[in-house]
Amino acid sequence: MIEVKKEKFSKLAPFYFKKLGERYLLTNDLGDYIFLDEVKFKKFLSGKIDKHSLFYKKLLKKNFIFSKSNFNEYIKQYQEKYHYLFQGPSLHIIILTLRCNHRCIYCQASPKKIEEKKFDLEETTAKKIVDFIFSTPSQFITIEFQGGEPLLNWQNLKFIVKYALVLNKIQKRNLQLTVVSNLTLLDHKKIKFLLDHKISIATSLDGPEKVHNFNRKFLYGNSYRAVVQGIKKLQKAYQKRPSFERNFINALMTTTSYSLKYPKEIVNEYLKLKLTNIFLRPLSPFGLAKKIWEKIGYSPQEYLKFYKKALDYIIKLNLKGKKFWERTARIFLEKILTKRDPNFLDIRSPCGAVIGQLTYNYNGDIYTCDEGRMLAQMGDFSFKLGNVKETKYSQIVNHPTTKVMTLASCLECLPMCADCVFKPYCGICPLYNYAHEGNLFAQTPNNFHCRINKEILEYLFERLTNLKIKSVFKEWTTKQ
Repeated sequence: MIEVKKEKFSKLAPFYFKKLGERYLLTNDLGDYIFLDEVKFKKFLSGKIDKHSLFYKKLLKKNFIFSKSNFNEYIKQYQEKYHYLFQGPSLHIIILTLRCNHRCIYCQASPKKIEEKKFDLEETTAKKIVDFIFSTPSQFITIEFQGGEPLLNWQNLKFIVKYALVLNKIQKRNLQLTVVSNLTLLDHKKIKFLLDHKISIATSLDGPEKVHNFNRKFLYGNSYRAVVQGIKKLQKAYQKRPSFERNFINALMTTTSYSLKYPKEIVNEYLKLKLTNIFLRPLSPFGLAKKIWEKIGYSPQEYLKFYKKALDYIIKLNLKGKKFWERTARIFLEKILTKRDPNFLDIRSPCGAVIGQLTYNYNGDIYTCDEGRMLAQMGDFSFKLGNVKETKYSQIVNHPTTKVMTLASCLECLPMCADCVFKPYCGICPLYNYAHEGNLFAQTPNNFHCRINKEILEYLFERLTNLKIKSVFKEWTTKQ
């Protein structure tokens, strides 16, 4: 406990702090940070700092002190950091079908049988969804195709792409298209269409064959071999198009209890396939995962042990010259080391529900986010906002559920989050809290995601004190 005489020092900017080891970590709402020893921390709190000292200049530069020279700039940076609050939803997830040829043990989407085509999005509804998307105000629009397995409804994927491009010729938005697929249905014609229209592709790769196939069951063969074949097909196709600025394929990894034993092996699998990064993710308590959590779930500490082993290994590879990064760390590091916010919808305040994203089910129902739709698949329609056949965007924005979701994910409103040293970099998912704890408002001390985020952030700040590792992290934040 530090005892400091209470003094009025009007130039002290708002800040958060936590003791890490022998030093104090200070952060502020712009994402700036500084480490201070106890002597300097006391001096900072008292306000007795020589204005001509290097210490004062450093505090001023990092926005821990207000002055005539930086106050307006502070406001400008604050506005830029939270720019997403005023632009409207930019991510629009379209569920092309609930049908799927996989039965993954953690599936969140409650898949339907291949022959059940009544769960496909129809063209008339697809057109109304695209019209609705272009009625939203954001200049940035990303349309993401999901399922089930979205390639099972290929005709309407093509229809939406072509219709969206026609509308965009008039509206001139910044339009991006992406598809989340298991890649089992890829053929030459599909690849050509995807590349011709610069549609980015995300798939799931959970690690080596034994890990991937344990988690992801393919109804018609070996899931691992199918996804690896799909990745290689796409990589070969990209090589034939050198004009492309970047590779448009990303792989996501979902961690089950079975995965925990293989941190290095999972990273090595990505390296073997010449992928540039990995996105390590914990399970979410939706769909099948919630029903069999006792079998495939784990504690926060078990996940963190796995994550740190994997990230330490990735850092070690980078220090030896291998360029490869981890996406969760990069999201946090971009908030810490740059003035940009990556606007990752699950890690921001408020979260992306409605004001950052919307999800459209195959029947035109509109949900706050994809997690809201997943809960509907489980029988809870609390997060349904309307239907594109009858609902306007203004009704969605003013919906009571929208307001509650925004309030429940605004860190400034939440006990323990509001004064946490990691608040400037963090975010919360009310739907995760609702599914896991039965309450939109997080019970912070015991919250699964809170404990994971806090410890990952603490781990990153500890690593940032090593200049060689900090150099690696800085390079990660410049990658596209």
